[in-house]
Amino acid sequence: MRPGRLGELLGIELPIIQGPFGGGLSSVELAVAVSEGGGLGSYGAHILLPEEIGDLVARLKAGTDRPFAVNLWVPLDGESELQPSETDLATHVARLRPYYEELGVPAPTAADVVAGPDFDAQVDALLAAAPPVISLVMGLPPRRLVEEARRLGIALIGTATTVDEATALEASGVDAIVASGSDAGGHRGAFLRPVRESLVGTFSLVPQVADAVTVPVVAAGGIADGRGVTAALALGADAVQIGTGFLACQESGASAVHKAALGTSEARTTVLTRLFSGRTARGIPNSFVRDMAAHEDHVPPYPVQNALMQPIRRAAGAQGRPEYVNLWAGQSAALARESPTAGSYLADLVNEADRLLKS
Repeated sequence: MRPGRLGELLGIELPIIQGPFGGGLSSVELAVAVSEGGGLGSYGAHILLPEEIGDLVARLKAGTDRPFAVNLWVPLDGESELQPSETDLATHVARLRPYYEELGVPAPTAADVVAGPDFDAQVDALLAAAPPVISLVMGLPPRRLVEEARRLGIALIGTATTVDEATALEASGVDAIVASGSDAGGHRGAFLRPVRESLVGTFSLVPQVADAVTVPVVAAGGIADGRGVTAALALGADAVQIGTGFLACQESGASAVHKAALGTSEARTTVLTRLFSGRTARGIPNSFVRDMAAHEDHVPPYPVQNALMQPIRRAAGAQGRPEYVNLWAGQSAALARESPTAGSYLADLVNEADRLLKS
């Protein structure tokens, strides 16, 4: 495969980006391995405090002298001010109390339900650390981020779930756009319209975005092998971003029970759910998702539900209880290989895509 326009922009050898994982699923080891293999390794830093971001970038720079990306979530309006009343909080805790008790963890209190790290401070810390690439999901980059990134020579990548989001991102000044189809695992990044109005499949979204913008387009969602890479490039993408396939790799930060669920017959089914974080995300359904399905419209929004679920998710992962873990995965999760190294997975992607492109 040739690096293409994105490779020329970022200085990478392969038109392959490792999707950035949030919630502790990213690892320095995985990002470094992908970058060393010629792709663009990524690290999802949205849960990190500003003072932790400089150390993260330093560790990534120590691991590789090749380009890598650090990803942040753009907060939704009013999200940081969300705070449930005592009555509402009690209702939400009562709904989850059986799970706290079964896993032997205390229920969160009002003091635990706090907003995540300050986004503006995260941006300041990231610009100060100056990674080669900054990527964003769930919104437009602040003007000052675009201007300062350009001054520092940092490439900026935005993420779109619709054509309208893609054109808005290009107008904002990003250097490349990830066209993230509804096939993709993890949290949906819709920001101009509700998620339910922004569920466009990857192979419908990519050619429309490629026609609508002039910057390089990266196809994401439902791509797990060389066939998906080849199809995305044929539809006009300059590169691909792969999440679930890399999540299954040995170097990722996913728990053992999460990795074990990928590449199985159960992974043929995925659902969109708000139950784990309060934001819509795609994952493999388990007993928690099925038992709580009636409450999808009643759980509080992010970050409140996220804080309420943290003790359950962490305990379930530590205790090897996949029935209570958020098993984020895209719609090609059943194609994921069983625990490969990132280097071998990357090589297989390239070899299969090269063979298909030549034929």
